[in-house]
Amino acid sequence: MPVVRKSLLQLIFSGAYLLRWNDKLRPSELLEIDKQAHKMLVACALWNENARALPEAERQILAEKIVEGGLFDYFYRLVITDIKPPVFYRIKENAEHYRKLTDYVLASLEPILAPLGPFWERCCAWHRAEEENTPARRVLSAAHLFASRWEFALIRPLNGFDDEMDDIAGSFEDRLAAYGDLEGAQALLTPGSALARLANHCGRLRFQIRWTKAPRIPATSVLGHMFVVAALAYFFSLSVNACRARAVNNFFCGLFHDLPELLTRDIISPVKQSVSILPPILKEYESEELERRIFRPLRLEGFHALVERISYYLGLEVGSEFHETVRKDGRVTRVKGFDALQNACNADALDPKDGKMIKICDWLAAFLEAHSSIRNGVSSPHLQEALARLKADLCESPLECLRLGSLLADFD
Repeated sequence: MPVVRKSLLQLIFSGAYLLRWNDKLRPSELLEIDKQAHKMLVACALWNENARALPEAERQILAEKIVEGGLFDYFYRLVITDIKPPVFYRIKENAEHYRKLTDYVLASLEPILAPLGPFWERCCAWHRAEEENTPARRVLSAAHLFASRWEFALIRPLNGFDDEMDDIAGSFEDRLAAYGDLEGAQALLTPGSALARLANHCGRLRFQIRWTKAPRIPATSVLGHMFVVAALAYFFSLSVNACRARAVNNFFCGLFHDLPELLTRDIISPVKQSVSILPPILKEYESEELERRIFRPLRLEGFHALVERISYYLGLEVGSEFHETVRKDGRVTRVKGFDALQNACNADALDPKDGKMIKICDWLAAFLEAHSSIRNGVSSPHLQEALARLKADLCESPLECLRLGSLLADFD
């Protein structure tokens, strides 16, 4: 059974240091971890649209391939960080050169990912496969291009002196045109459409920096935090032998869990917990704004299934994304805790989703943010207090199967 270790957590988090468009003038720092979150949020939307006609089993298989393919590509990207895209595409054109580069990347990742067993084997198979036109790869490629073009739109006005700008713009349009047959792709690329607005809302979460009262290095955004939580949720799902639907749901729940913070900003936990009237007010405001700005426009344009999935990930039917849930007879039902979900509801047919485990991943991602900054020499009393509180909360977790005590001991 896969074991989550410190090295894996550090690998996932390392994208918070990786700058994108590093040879261009940028209005703000653009980070790889933010781009990956944006890409996977768009990929989720495209998956929902392109899997609507599939039998449920095939739908879940496609989702799993998209989630894991996104992680495989992210890890690959972390190793080849210094290679500019045009150079990488030239390498891919030569099968022998690409094979050698892939061998190097996989050799670099093996010490960290090999303990994950079957996941590592699937990672190797993904990067060594010759077929690049599968549904999962096409969804990921389209989402990747959209998220990259979104960033490019931010920097292009500032780089009028750069003679590469026109070529880059043309390249995005040419490559995106190849995915016009994907369901939802045209809507995604239509300015002002509900799907384009959703993707734009998600992208803007990269500008919302967490821990505003505690300067940190790296200064992670809400968007990057969402990706870390999603990745942790997926790997912990594998570690407890979660069924396919549950693992996928946990990834997307982690990915969407802070979407409402675009509407309320990132209010730190001590404030939420100390002001008793704040949580219900926030919840009511979030629900109203989600409906007005995101869900209603999507419904009006026919994206009912996507609204239903995002609502499920956010736990709107049961009051919180941190409640365990299943679907029975088409209705969302809350399950009484992790043990009940693990022992009686771990089946694809029930469409299960964790709650407490997602919360633990949320805490663990925050722990990584605080710990990394302190190790990098940027600390404060607020950050030290948060680190101690998070570690205590994690160590007191009743989910012993996650082995959090031994995991956190490696960070001492």
